[in-house]
Amino acid sequence: MKKFLSALSVLALLAACGDGNPFPSDEMTNEDTDADQDTDGDVTAEDSEDLGIGGDSGLLPGTTSPTSTASIVRYEAKNDENQGGFVTDVSYNSTDDTFTVDNLAFDGLNVYSRDSDVDTLSTVNNPTIYAVYEGAETVTDPQTGSSVDQFTYRALYGESANTVVIDGVELPVSRFAIVRTGSYVNYGFGGFIYERNGGVVLPTTGQAFYTGEYAGVRVFNNAGGLEYSSGLMDIAVDFNDFDEGDAVRGVIYDRVYFDINGNSIPTGTSATDIPDADVRFEVGPGSITENGEIGGQLGSFTLDEDGAVEVYESGTYYGIIGGDNADEVVGVVVLTGDDPRAEGVQFQETGGFILYREPPT
Repeated sequence: MKKFLSALSVLALLAACGDGNPFPSDEMTNEDTDADQDTDGDVTAEDSEDLGIGGDSGLLPGTTSPTSTASIVRYEAKNDENQGGFVTDVSYNSTDDTFTVDNLAFDGLNVYSRDSDVDTLSTVNNPTIYAVYEGAETVTDPQTGSSVDQFTYRALYGESANTVVIDGVELPVSRFAIVRTGSYVNYGFGGFIYERNGGVVLPTTGQAFYTGEYAGVRVFNNAGGLEYSSGLMDIAVDFNDFDEGDAVRGVIYDRVYFDINGNSIPTGTSATDIPDADVRFEVGPGSITENGEIGGQLGSFTLDEDGAVEVYESGTYYGIIGGDNADEVVGVVVLTGDDPRAEGVQFQETGGFILYREPPT
């Protein structure tokens, strides 16, 4: 099922309102990745001001000289006010199904294990598993034996079902990781990373349709706690039109919500319910670069008691198209809005996706 609002409607509503591998494989070390950094490297948000999508400063920190023939990595820009962007180095260990995160305080010993209550946010029908990992609840003081309580951190990780061989190592074509915490009164420290391994061959004509599942982590400002979301997502790319860059449209729909223990959170139509709102991309020129990176604004809308349209949530999407035939797209969405369940509380939903043109074989 494809659910797209007209481009004009979304545009009008929104207007009114290292390089190096951050996901080291089991076979690859930091020394291995450092040797391949002749043209790429890490940049700060300030350094990337001239690297924008469609002429805007829309690209996140990461690969400094992106091309369509090489791997690209992006991570959340550091934001001292909202505590985002503190995660730039993660790794997955497939041997014991653990996830290692660096640069976050009181998250155990940096090694996250598969969550015991919510181990995945994807269904059995999705080619990609969106796995959930939890930081340790306590750490033992080695001198006294005292137990030290830790903050509540969760990591969401997804990797493509397609693979590519780079320097003799088989890697997923794309993957993403999101780390957030519910232990702060504000959004708390965390971050996200997404990457494409290898290059992409972009079509010069025609259109492409990508579909799959979406999963998100929700944290709050002026309230603690952590929740999850999951749903379906479609993206379409028109490679023919807009001379300044091809057009992208997308929608996230059929979202459902869970608390940190996996209990369902109902949606509804009252003023104090989470609405069943579809998130739609703003459509316009300059949404995709020649390197296969996409980005832009998106949001969802509700009707008030008088039938007037109101913005419920707004934010930004980021992504990278990958594969020899532009087979898939990986990315992250960041949405914020007012939580209707509590006065003065705002939510931040950070979601990840890997969508495919055709089911992986």
